[in-house]
Amino acid sequence: MTPGLQSVLDPAAPDAAVIAHLGWVLFIGGTLIFAGIMWLLWRSLRHQPRSVRTRAWIVGGGLLFPVAVLTLLLAYSTWRTAQFGTQGSHGALPVSVIGKMWWWELRYPNPAGGPDIVSANELRIPVGRAVYLGLSTTDVIHAFWVPQLGGKVDMVPGRIHGLAIRADRPGVYRGQCAEYCGEQHARMALHVVAMPQAEFDAWLAAQARDALPPANAMLQRGRDAYLAQRCNACHTVRGLGSGAALGPDLTHVGSRMHIAAGTLRTDHAALAGWIADPQAIKHGARMPGAGRMDGETLRALAAWLESLK
Repeated sequence: MTPGLQSVLDPAAPDAAVIAHLGWVLFIGGTLIFAGIMWLLWRSLRHQPRSVRTRAWIVGGGLLFPVAVLTLLLAYSTWRTAQFGTQGSHGALPVSVIGKMWWWELRYPNPAGGPDIVSANELRIPVGRAVYLGLSTTDVIHAFWVPQLGGKVDMVPGRIHGLAIRADRPGVYRGQCAEYCGEQHARMALHVVAMPQAEFDAWLAAQARDALPPANAMLQRGRDAYLAQRCNACHTVRGLGSGAALGPDLTHVGSRMHIAAGTLRTDHAALAGWIADPQAIKHGARMPGAGRMDGETLRALAAWLESLK
């Protein structure tokens, strides 16, 4: 699936449609005010001497008209924004979204009970169902913003902010951290994948499972390299012993469309390049490179990660 336009003018959810409609009305109203004032300015400069009638035009058009139009726009926007959906978690699918420098952690409740299902940089939701996002951050201020699905919400350290979203149609919707958070702020993307309920249920069940064992010798070599290089000091692959949560959970990394928070499409070559030298791709990322790893081992590690689906 290919992400659509990251634009408020292409809404795919009820709240986003309200924002898009309101934006068009305000834009058109502001344009009319600007055009009218420019015309009055031109008229005042062309007609000499200034007559009482000209002054009346300036006062009426330059003062009374903008005040009247802006008042109407304010009243209209107040009425329209009251049509936003209720920001509540009742009956909605709860998902935790945690902003980090510079990636996103996603946590879903496990339908079978037990620990949360953890993913990264890709939020999957069922079409037509309300999803309540618990937004938080572990370091600096971030902001969650998927223009096609709703408004922007800041994520402040020490607090949890809520946002209810709902996608009306299947698709991939690109989001972005909308609050400057450091060197790689521009490469902190989040893709929201909306899918039919049955597909979402199957995906969530698959995500709850541990990683499959290697299917051949090359993948076994890649898994051994993961342990030998101490990748589990920062990452977790469920079913492969203990791991840390400093970096994204890699249990099913091969099933994601992108790595490095939307920077690279997930494939063998991208994984190998990212492992070898992440600083060349995303300078400042908190992942050390593995430049001393020999080529065969690097390719095996990349192939094993790609197989984790």
